[in-house]
Amino acid sequence: MLTQALIFVLETFFGLFALCLLLRFFLQLMRAPARNPLSYFLGALTDFIVVPVRRTVPGVGGLDLSTLILSWLCEFVLIALVRWVQGADFGPAVGTVLVVLGLLAAVRLVRWLIYVVMVAVIAQALLTWVSPYSPAMPVLNSLARPFLRIFQRRIPPIGNVDLSPLFVLVVCQLLLILVVAWLEGALIAALRPSF
Repeated sequence: MLTQALIFVLETFFGLFALCLLLRFFLQLMRAPARNPLSYFLGALTDFIVVPVRRTVPGVGGLDLSTLILSWLCEFVLIALVRWVQGADFGPAVGTVLVVLGLLAAVRLVRWLIYVVMVAVIAQALLTWVSPYSPAMPVLNSLARPFLRIFQRRIPPIGNVDLSPLFVLVVCQLLLILVVAWLEGALIAALRPSF
């Protein structure tokens, strides 16, 4: 019971912080408007660790790699701590276990990114019907538009209804089921001997 509570606390705090870092990186990657409440919130929440790391980890091509690396590191620490709390014995193969944990952290970040795209697409589609001039629309458009555009070029609207959000959601779900779940399963299976 205490173990489950500790795992819940670790996953809540480390997981949410990793998600905030990843969102900060993704907003920058998608060139979302910097002047929005979400960016201000993420900056205020993560600047204490991003700014010092940014001094040592340079950006590449205008991207803030320090934020992405910190998000990965946060997810890596979370997975390692959860395994340790569950009683994992890393033993003599600690190097292999650390590599697998690092890959698992990267796969989980990809899963988070897919979820962010899905939420952005759903929210953007709903707001275009309900409140197209909402202050959240510029941010949602910058996150969802690149993915929607792929299908909008090939599939015309049917009865003035854009079906591209449906196709993006289907592709995202297929990626989660076929690629991410398979990779996670394979990496977790590789960790089983460490228990």
